[in-house]
Amino acid sequence: MGNQLDRITHLNYSELPTGDPAGIEKDELRVGVAYFFSDEEEELDDRSQSDGYTKDNNSPSKDGPVAVDEVEYSAFCCQECIFSKLRENEDLNVYSVKTLLTMCKPGDLLELIGNAQAPHWAIYVREDQIIHLHKGEIRKDSLLEISSGRQGRIVNNRYRYRALPAELVMQNACGHLGLSSAEICWTNSESFAAWCRFGKREFKAGGEAHSAEQRYFLKVHLSETTVHTLMFRSLEDLIRERRRVDASGILKELSLVNGKE
Repeated sequence: MGNQLDRITHLNYSELPTGDPAGIEKDELRVGVAYFFSDEEEELDDRSQSDGYTKDNNSPSKDGPVAVDEVEYSAFCCQECIFSKLRENEDLNVYSVKTLLTMCKPGDLLELIGNAQAPHWAIYVREDQIIHLHKGEIRKDSLLEISSGRQGRIVNNRYRYRALPAELVMQNACGHLGLSSAEICWTNSESFAAWCRFGKREFKAGGEAHSAEQRYFLKVHLSETTVHTLMFRSLEDLIRERRRVDASGILKELSLVNGKE
């Protein structure tokens, strides 16, 4: 993943409460430290297909399921699991976009995967159309055209919240088409698409009502025996940090910093 230790800065969250999150498996709890990189989070852009998974067994031209090497996570609000991306619990394989389109239903939550980038999320509409937050605008595009060689999967169950009926998901997405810049209250494609699917205000920037008891814990599963836990005061902050991990290759740096490798 490359050595990026010189790019890591430490942000002191001195205002955060501390403590061991009861009910979460025992591991190392990292409180008061978060890892940020100088580069801004990259949303889906117009890169060439060479940025997708193009190794022999990860070719985007293959139609069958493809396993990719990814960081695995779980996230909790207090003691409740609200997010899970663990290979032991679910199928994390990805598919070519052409195959993915045969699996989608209106209102589905989609995730596109590319190397060294945060995943791009979207709501599937119908045929090959998606609605997503892309380059500061909520727009409708062809999934085939916007994928730029990336592979994808359906992630309806990634968040553990109760989903809205498909009609309401579509209504949420379609009702915000054309918004841009200052009109948008989501900080990335994942937050927007997840809000459309679940309707929870926590996905909006500044939409969360903070309290002393409201704490989020992001567990980064480095291996079967090594888990690092970070704490946040809002779901928005947790999502942004997790996406930085995906985009920056922080996995190796975390293990090196803590002498776990």
